[in-house]
Amino acid sequence: MTAEEFRGALARLAAGVVLVTAHDEEEGPRGAPAGMTATAFLSVSLDPPLVLVSVRIGSRMDEILERQPLWAASMLGADQRVHAGRFAMSGRLSDRLLFTEVPHVLGEATGAPLVKGALATVECRTEQRVVAGDHRLLVGRVLTASLPAAEGGPLLYYRGAYRTLG
Repeated sequence: MTAEEFRGALARLAAGVVLVTAHDEEEGPRGAPAGMTATAFLSVSLDPPLVLVSVRIGSRMDEILERQPLWAASMLGADQRVHAGRFAMSGRLSDRLLFTEVPHVLGEATGAPLVKGALATVECRTEQRVVAGDHRLLVGRVLTASLPAAEGGPLLYYRGAYRTLG
């Protein structure tokens, strides 16, 4: 099997899109928000409430979450494609600047940005970190969950592009 065959096969699995965020305490005197787009995010357990996110080893978010156990995830709606694209770009502007254009509030439990208008948000504390190939799997205990958006469908990632239901 080639890398292209593997990538092609898994591209046929539709995935929800989330913005994973954290407060980077080492960025300036008051810290700064950090974020990354993720499609490898899933529910693990109801009791206790656990979720899993996959983060590329050596990425800025991996480095932040190695020293910062508190983070959040905002499940993006179909109308939030721009946010997903901005935080997925490599070599992008600083996250601090990107967050000036993303309506958000800071989570009470984590201090991480929670995207306004997201379908749902969760705040988490890392319980386990597992190396899996070129990624690190973070299992997080959900500390808070909210459902800020009453309407709209999810933003999906399928066959290398953002999609919506319908």
